[in-house]
Amino acid sequence: MDSTSFILPEHLRETLKDPLGLLVTGEEVPSIVAQYDLIISVGDYISLSLINQGIHPQLMIVDFHTRREQINSSQQLQLEQLSDYTTERVKNPAGLLTSELQQKIHTLCNKLTPLDHIILIVDGEEDLAALPAILYAPVNATIIYGMPYKGVVIVPSTEEYKDKVRFILSEM
Repeated sequence: MDSTSFILPEHLRETLKDPLGLLVTGEEVPSIVAQYDLIISVGDYISLSLINQGIHPQLMIVDFHTRREQINSSQQLQLEQLSDYTTERVKNPAGLLTSELQQKIHTLCNKLTPLDHIILIVDGEEDLAALPAILYAPVNATIIYGMPYKGVVIVPSTEEYKDKVRFILSEM
């Protein structure tokens, strides 16, 4: 992916309503993610859910919103006060996938190890951040994001999923 910013066109909105990976229930997540060395979570609700289940993703991408609404102050405080997490920040307006967000995720994924605990706070919207997270995730990583009212999507870092993302980005 080059340093282009992408705008989500109308014709892809329906495509992205389908899960890119395996759609599971929240109860299934712990046993599935246990097989991966690296976990990347995208979204506030899913990140908080993982933390509350004792699963600490190596990289969490959040924006302090869920379903376009601000998360409550105790949830935001919980994310902001994770003592073993390093905080990074990036700007990304709603409906866009900026080159700045893509580059930040690329940089973080390039050096991600099982010992890392990084929270990337997006000023704006992180909804499309799953795409570069999937594209740049290292081997033996899984990307997890929520689908409101449907479940949790688990996307292993494989060439098949990376190719799906490349195709989506080529359509943007």
